[in-house]
Amino acid sequence: MYKTQAEARAFFTEFLPLVAGTRDCDIVIAPPFTAIAASVEATKGSNVAIGGQNLYWQTQGAFTGEVSAGMLAEAGCRYVIVGHSERRQFFGDNDGVVAQKARAAVADGLIPIVCVGESLADREEGRTKEVLSQQFLGGPASLTPEEFSRILLAYEPVWAIGTGRTATPEIAAAAHGFLRRCVMDQYSAELAASVRILYGGSVKPDNIQGLMAQPELDGALVGGASLDAKSLAAIVNCR
Repeated sequence: MYKTQAEARAFFTEFLPLVAGTRDCDIVIAPPFTAIAASVEATKGSNVAIGGQNLYWQTQGAFTGEVSAGMLAEAGCRYVIVGHSERRQFFGDNDGVVAQKARAAVADGLIPIVCVGESLADREEGRTKEVLSQQFLGGPASLTPEEFSRILLAYEPVWAIGTGRTATPEIAAAAHGFLRRCVMDQYSAELAASVRILYGGSVKPDNIQGLMAQPELDGALVGGASLDAKSLAAIVNCR
């Protein structure tokens, strides 16, 4: 819940020139709903796509305060985040809700970025794989193979979000490898190889190179460091 429309425009005025030459990765910004239209307009003709931070799975109805996949697509979004840890923690998005939202996103042509991740208590109790398996099976694994081929996964260890604690590259790679095996077991080796799995958890310019050096990590889901144009550009342009 950051950035007004004016702040979003100012952000892109600074950010777009810094990444204009970047062609070897996909860049997606997910502003708050009120800044989506301004962001779409600001990024028109650029190499930056816009996504929503959340959606509801119904196409329309008496669901005050909610936004549908079709509404996001019409506004110019190409992506949407589903099941972010804050949605799970504060707004009750359980695995079943995540599954319905992911399916609705795909049905309306959006690319859902489906998040999974364990809490600090889960990790300390040695339940990381159990939690990831449960969230995967209860959420994105309910999609058909064709639907699943159109999503991205994001591993965001809750204990590393906004805490300054970042999973080491090795910890992140192990979790990504486990999720890839879950995909292989549920679907196929082909989907396991092709699915992109992002890492999210206190990603910053000073740790992105170590994280991206891991073959299992296909990208980053950036939180606080994305609020500053120069900081995010440094992450995007890390080599």
